[in-house]
Amino acid sequence: MSDIEALAAFVADTPRLAVLSGAGISTASGIPDYRDDRGDWKRSPPMQHQLFMASHAARQRYWARALIGFRALQQAEPNAAHRALARLEATGRVAGVITQNVDGLHRRAGSRRVIELHGRADLVRCMGCGASRMRHDLHAELASRNPGWLDTGARAGPDGDADLEADFAGFRVPSCTRCGDGIWKPDVVFFGDSVPRPRVAEAFALLEEAGGLLVVGSSLMVYSGFRFAREAARAGKPVACLNLGRTRADELYSLKVSASAETCLAALAEALEGLTASDQADGASPQESTSPDTFSTLGQR
Repeated sequence: MSDIEALAAFVADTPRLAVLSGAGISTASGIPDYRDDRGDWKRSPPMQHQLFMASHAARQRYWARALIGFRALQQAEPNAAHRALARLEATGRVAGVITQNVDGLHRRAGSRRVIELHGRADLVRCMGCGASRMRHDLHAELASRNPGWLDTGARAGPDGDADLEADFAGFRVPSCTRCGDGIWKPDVVFFGDSVPRPRVAEAFALLEEAGGLLVVGSSLMVYSGFRFAREAARAGKPVACLNLGRTRADELYSLKVSASAETCLAALAEALEGLTASDQADGASPQESTSPDTFSTLGQR
């Protein structure tokens, strides 16, 4: 069978699939990823939570680079992979998405049950009083306080960062006006911080409901994502992976497909929708439709 046929067979045989997505699903939307096909860092590791909270200089560097790089997230649109998962959820093939991404593209593509494991990059929160505001509003304030920084020509990096090295000492970072001196931080989980327990519990509840797990565009090198693949395998649920390159959970998969997420998932959704339509016309049950003969034509649709 082709990769599409094999993945279609896996999805059709796995009722109410949970999907775990990572940065690789959003690269076709123009958002760079962190790791190469070996799972190694392509650039310096992202901001550490403890450093951000302890160092004003670190916050100056972070917000100066974010003022430039966040435009890539603001301008990004869902790609064919995001839309395909939303279609698969609408037809009942997918129970929900656990995403390690903070770009909001699954929600914008129409997925209804999305657990944003690492938070939302479009919000900022005061670490003193808990006040929140939209990130674009803070960026407008940063731009007005720091004229000229948007014109550096630096290249955007992952999750709203930018490849910029400069003297950040003069960059002005506002404090929270509600409490007077609170630190504004993106409403995301930085490295070294913990995912909120209720969010982890919600993700495990989705996995428990699901018949299996599909990993898309993630190396799973970070434990916060890897644990779901490990738990699915421990519970005897089938685990498949669609990713370009090595992952931390390679030995756990019953199927691994090395292909671009947007091309493969779009073809998968089309194949399964065609199969569902054929089943409805023929009166076949889902179990009857998963025979090898059925899938022999999927790659030709």
